[in-house]
Amino acid sequence: MTPEDYLEGQVLLIDKPLHFTSFQAVNKLKYLLINKVGLPKKFKIGHAGTLDPLASGLLLICTGKFTKRITELQGQAKEYTGTFHIGATTPSYDLETEIDQHFPTTHITESLIHETVKQFLGEIDQKPPIFSAIKKDGVRLYEHARAGETIEIASRKTTIHEFEITRIELPEIDFRVVCSKGTYIRSLAFDFGQALASGAHLTALRRTKIGNYDVTNATTPAVFEERLGNK
Repeated sequence: MTPEDYLEGQVLLIDKPLHFTSFQAVNKLKYLLINKVGLPKKFKIGHAGTLDPLASGLLLICTGKFTKRITELQGQAKEYTGTFHIGATTPSYDLETEIDQHFPTTHITESLIHETVKQFLGEIDQKPPIFSAIKKDGVRLYEHARAGETIEIASRKTTIHEFEITRIELPEIDFRVVCSKGTYIRSLAFDFGQALASGAHLTALRRTKIGNYDVTNATTPAVFEERLGNK
């Protein structure tokens, strides 16, 4: 691809590795496109939807004129796969923080799990995690959380289009979810644990689709670099 192709606009499908931030992934590609392809230092580049450092999978990175499509791409349905750990919660609802409470699980059966899934299909009310980048009174929620402050978080409407349990080996449950923009899978884990009269937190997460874009067609930043080097 020529520099002009990137400036005219591309949607690059990147398979973001675990522990990479979305910002780091964009910066890595920006560096490569400037230094290996010859794009000007101030060319436009950005991602269409943050993926947490503790999640892997599909990150859409737009270049040039296609950065105008970011809002449209962010609004598309997303598919995730991952794992809930049943019987314990963490303040962040995932592995960013340590377990703070344990709950009983002996009453949980496969039929109860499948029955509970039905409560989360369609439009639901969901509270974002306190450890999230949403701002309240001009300060990001995770900053309040790390300062030990208690904050009242308003719930939001979100839609779960599909919710499938793919493996049950307690304390682990694997799942596949298709959801609307703004859905927090960490919050889904927490709420699902509560609905089971227990607790839960997210231990693995992978974004597999955004609209019609599929992670099977994506490349890691390392492979992207390798391909540029071979030209």
